[in-house]
Amino acid sequence: MELKGKAWKYGDDVDTDAIIPARYLNTSDPAELARHCMEDIDTSFAGEVSKGDFIVAGKNFGCGSSREHAPIAIKAAGASAVIARSFARIFYRNAFNMGLPIFEAPDAVDEIKTGDRLTVDMDRGSLRNETKGQEYRFTPIPPFMQELVSAGGLLNYITKRKKGG
Repeated sequence: MELKGKAWKYGDDVDTDAIIPARYLNTSDPAELARHCMEDIDTSFAGEVSKGDFIVAGKNFGCGSSREHAPIAIKAAGASAVIARSFARIFYRNAFNMGLPIFEAPDAVDEIKTGDRLTVDMDRGSLRNETKGQEYRFTPIPPFMQELVSAGGLLNYITKRKKGG
């Protein structure tokens, strides 16, 4: 699967409260969460992100609480994936459970700037910065995790399996 979009660049230790502030956790409506995604660190993100764009960040993305609202907000806002130097482990699993692909590509993160056009080939494990003409490798997502993403998350995956599909 190939993903294409522009980069939205953030730093290290972006926690789940920065992704979706706690004051909005009284809803689980994806559209409402999307309207407030990243607003405490980037007031323009939710209104300007385009379907398919990428969040790019440093180390420990998604640290903090184990709230599933964070990957839901990112996905509902239109971002196709998150690329980071590293992820907090609970966010890593929650992202796949919600159907949001994430990629650890530490070599690429420093080179990517906000607005760069990116192409990610999930099957090959490659990230191409089209703006700069640079290509990077990352460990491809394991097949089971790709199935979760393709199904739209763990619940959809289980439902599909129960129906024999």
